[in-house]
Amino acid sequence: MSTPQEEQGTERDGAQVSTGTTDQGESAAIPELVIISGMSGAGRSTAAKCLEDLGWFVVDNIPPELIPPMVELGARSQGNVAKIAVVVDVRGRRFFANLKESLATLDVQNVKRRIVFLESSDEALVRRFESVRRPHPLQGDGRIVDGIAAERDLLRELRGDADLVIDTSSLNVHELRAKLDAQFAGEEVPELRATVMSFGFKYGLPVDADMVIDCRFIPNPHWVPELRPFTGLNEEVSDYVFNQPGSKEFLDGYAELLRLVAEGYRREGKRYVTIAVGCTGGKHRSVAMSEKLARRLVSEGVETVVVHRDMGRE
Repeated sequence: MSTPQEEQGTERDGAQVSTGTTDQGESAAIPELVIISGMSGAGRSTAAKCLEDLGWFVVDNIPPELIPPMVELGARSQGNVAKIAVVVDVRGRRFFANLKESLATLDVQNVKRRIVFLESSDEALVRRFESVRRPHPLQGDGRIVDGIAAERDLLRELRGDADLVIDTSSLNVHELRAKLDAQFAGEEVPELRATVMSFGFKYGLPVDADMVIDCRFIPNPHWVPELRPFTGLNEEVSDYVFNQPGSKEFLDGYAELLRLVAEGYRREGKRYVTIAVGCTGGKHRSVAMSEKLARRLVSEGVETVVVHRDMGRE
């Protein structure tokens, strides 16, 4: 058995994360932890199933105060439970209020943790609840929108602390799984992952964007008849965009800004960033700029995924 000195954990409300040795005398490896949360109806269950398929040990609707003991049990598994994902949300009712304290306990113990927050628009959430004919867990005697508003208020601070925010308003189950696969598949986790997303302002701002770039100052290829049918993926459109005054300078300047931001994110331990690049319709200018910007990020050692949210919607 290990001695009290070998079990160098900090007790808090009866919960302890062990950083000492196992009963066999081997070093206890603390499991990697992902906390899945977000709006009810935004896809938490899908996210949990996706991580489970990727080999994570998943626990749904766990009271937050049980997370440190769960990590401790994983540390005692001799490497058999190296990755734990827990779903924490307002279904926990009064237990949810203990989440902040549990996160502080994990931070003191240097547990490697990430928070994934699933977001969605009010309209999409109402539609989903109505389609399954179930009440929102917080609506009480009110309407679905009342429950959604109450939940947003409760989750505001957690959303701000999230490492990865995914807006599922326009995603189906397969597209959400693809996003999560892109972030969590593979044995090695890169220092920083970026999603560069082109979009059209007329379809609304992406709510999961960390930074928004506006390309509407560039002349629109839509008004060039021979270019209108094409997209920013076509060489003719890309050449047109980057032959306009200020386009190349804008790309160079923003790429340099992102290089500085990426360095800061690495220092702060932020693993994910979503950069939204917008034009009017999300077909020409933003697509061409997103592709070029993504190549610059890759050249700086940032693993990058490009998503063209609104291309093809017109």
